[in-house]
Amino acid sequence: MKLNTSGIIGQSTTLADVFKMLAKVAPTDSTVLVTGESGTGKELLVRALHDNSRRADKPFVPINCGAIPKELLESELFGHEKGAFTNALRSRAGRFELADGGTIFLDEIGEMDLSLQVKILRVLQEREIERVGGGASKEVDVRIVAATNRDLEAEVAAGRFREDLFYRLNVIPLHLPPLRERGGDVLLLSRFFLDRFCLKKERPPLTLDPQVRSVFMAYPWPGNVRELENLMERLSILVDGDVVHIDDLPAKILTQVGDISLLPESPMPEPEVLPEACEVAAPPASGEDGSSAGRREPPSPTPSATAGDMPVAAAGQGGFLWPTLQTMNENGGNLKDFLDAVELRLINEALQRADGVKNQAAELLGIKRTTLIEKLKKKGV
Repeated sequence: MKLNTSGIIGQSTTLADVFKMLAKVAPTDSTVLVTGESGTGKELLVRALHDNSRRADKPFVPINCGAIPKELLESELFGHEKGAFTNALRSRAGRFELADGGTIFLDEIGEMDLSLQVKILRVLQEREIERVGGGASKEVDVRIVAATNRDLEAEVAAGRFREDLFYRLNVIPLHLPPLRERGGDVLLLSRFFLDRFCLKKERPPLTLDPQVRSVFMAYPWPGNVRELENLMERLSILVDGDVVHIDDLPAKILTQVGDISLLPESPMPEPEVLPEACEVAAPPASGEDGSSAGRREPPSPTPSATAGDMPVAAAGQGGFLWPTLQTMNENGGNLKDFLDAVELRLINEALQRADGVKNQAAELLGIKRTTLIEKLKKKGV
């Protein structure tokens, strides 16, 4: 079955690894703990998990454990009986009952009070809940998915999170990488958000100046996708022309990246404006992570004409020109040496374009950072 990642934009290798794990985990009923910094789009990932599960036609019920006072959170989760507390004028089902048969998403579970953590542990162990003020237990068939931007192992060590609950939740860990580790995805997301906001404001699409693209690739995006989305909305309102220039960017970003003249050129061209990208539904407003982590297939960057000065990737009128045995004999002598030479040329070019930043170089090569490091070690670079 094809994985449904609608609303998730990106083609980085780090995100591809997340999708591979998602495809394996989604069809099961295993408990999943999604971790990642604030603003990375954890709720979108959890929705994709539900949409690709056997429970996709059943309820998906999110609740932000950090947004509801702890005095009310128990009632929100488990419901209450009439007269259980002041103003409890009638019985009310909680989120676990509403999610029966489907998925409940406990967002920011690291903010939950220890006394409530015990009750969540019971649900995981016994698959039953008890309403506030009630005397009877009720069985529930729910898949529990939790998310947090905290280091729960550190929270356990500090006594702020139950160790037994952590291990119950952490059956399948899914980590959503921060935007700074997703390479060229920042440009794809920029294009997507600009297209969407320009369409919404009925103005011609904006494009990014090459210097702006270089700045976006160098900026660490501490607020992740949410920060990028907010900036694109601001630019769609404030930029007068059709191109976003350096002067249009906030001083905070320019100060953070330093001397713009020293930044490497953006390794990706300006993505093509694709109107259909603007038709993707806006990220959900509920939950902590309403950002688009997203996936839209963009046009592939044009490959380099040569691998350094070795004539093995020349592009002619008909497209890519494959090397011949003569090329190999002239440049390598044998297949292994020739391929090693080509690989080293491409690695060096990627490192040069990425200004020595291995994460970005690995993205350009379409490999993992660990794979790149291993290749560098073998080649003595």
